[in-house]
Amino acid sequence: MLMCEWCGSTHVKASSNTVFWELPDGTKTIGIIDTPCICCGECGMEYQTTEIVKNIEDQLFLINTKQLEKLLTYEELIAKPRLLKRNYFDFTQG
Repeated sequence: MLMCEWCGSTHVKASSNTVFWELPDGTKTIGIIDTPCICCGECGMEYQTTEIVKNIEDQLFLINTKQLEKLLTYEELIAKPRLLKRNYFDFTQG
């Protein structure tokens, strides 16, 4: 059962929203449309799960961000070809 990470309510639903992300090198920000999120009907928070945040951050480390559009969908971002197989800077991976 889903539960709001902010208020603990169970009145939550999976949805999507637009988020804005700073590139790892700090050169610009991008908008990511249709990003999976959790929406709480109790406190009104809309947030990305830890898994989605990790997916976005890993992908931005692994792709060529120089030619990245200023606005794209989550699926388009995740589908971009990677320069590396994995994020070698993430020491939480086994």
